[in-house]
Amino acid sequence: MKVLHIITGLEVGGAEQQLRLMLRRLPANCEVVALTNPGPVADGIRADGTPVTHLGMSGNRDLTAIPRLARLIRNGHYDLVHTHLYRACVYGRIAARMGGVRAVVATEHSLGEAVIEGRRLTRGIRALYRATERLGSATVAVSDTVADRLARWGVPEERIHVVPNGIEAHHFAYDPAARAAVRDRLGLPSDAFVVGGVGRLVPGKQFDVLVRAVTHLSSVHLLLAGEGPERETLQRMARQFGASDRIHLLGTRGGVVSPATGDVPDEEPGIPGLLAAMDVFVSPSSEEAFGLAVLEALASGLHVLHGGCPAVDELPALQAPGARRCSGDPYELSQTIRELRRTGPGRLPVPPVVEHYDIGHSAEALMAVYEHALAATPRRRVSPSRAPDASPSNVSLPDPSRSPSSDDHSLSKR
Repeated sequence: MKVLHIITGLEVGGAEQQLRLMLRRLPANCEVVALTNPGPVADGIRADGTPVTHLGMSGNRDLTAIPRLARLIRNGHYDLVHTHLYRACVYGRIAARMGGVRAVVATEHSLGEAVIEGRRLTRGIRALYRATERLGSATVAVSDTVADRLARWGVPEERIHVVPNGIEAHHFAYDPAARAAVRDRLGLPSDAFVVGGVGRLVPGKQFDVLVRAVTHLSSVHLLLAGEGPERETLQRMARQFGASDRIHLLGTRGGVVSPATGDVPDEEPGIPGLLAAMDVFVSPSSEEAFGLAVLEALASGLHVLHGGCPAVDELPALQAPGARRCSGDPYELSQTIRELRRTGPGRLPVPPVVEHYDIGHSAEALMAVYEHALAATPRRRVSPSRAPDASPSNVSLPDPSRSPSSDDHSLSKR
């Protein structure tokens, strides 16, 4: 089976890293196209042996990308196209139909109640998503929560398949030596109580709640890994409350991850090392599509406080005894962290939820979706001339830049 994966961009992010992990496990001949921003994850995918092509899309309204992508698909003779992230799903489904590909599968990684990939859901964005979804064969949701949202949008339930995200748990196993080394490298006292978080610095992640909570806790340090438009706001907040020496905004971590260690060789500590250096992990966002960062923290044996995490919430509580809900109020969150500090949380055994979401299981489930999509599609190639409704001239793309939710013309916002 020859599969082309189309993704909006390959900067460091949850969906991008998930694609890389999945490519290592899928028993298929895979290639990847990034519409834009072929960043560190593209380098990692290439290092793993999978070809990556940069389409060079110049912005959200670059309609020339559609015929170029259709030509690439047609020339590649793919059995199936798999799209990831909103912009790639819209453009990729149209191009796949023009290119005569047999089946199209899309994964919905980041659909919230009111946002998609950090952007507010406008009427135009919703309408375009639903219209192009009909051009595909199946839509994959990363959790039951996302599947329910898709069904409420009007996507037929028989087209929705749940394939949860997965991890390679051994990469995140707690290492006391890594804990000491990372703390030393970051200048943290060996006996400091360290709270951590990982994710895009965008309003929906609510990291302002976590920063405010830590400012209430004398001598407690915060390690926050991620980039985004909220960085300056969080830095200003830390200075305002006199805690800038304890609030460490570390930027993006875990770019070209070593398959052997899960860390970033010869660079700053990656996510596994940072998790080893932490005592408590906090994911304050009340609305997640899955909660991959929470799962990675649990694999490191950390106590986890979260505002909402389908990966945990959709399973019985005994599957993740170290995870519990936290308040969205900074003072209440600080009290919870203070209590954990007082009791000395220590490391926990890796909970069953981690094994439940092994990436191998997810790859098997995704292959089943591929086989179902191909079995439901006749073995024929559609001539582009017989698909006038898929022509770029007949497709109206609403301009996200006209929506209050748009921050720029980048296609890889998360």
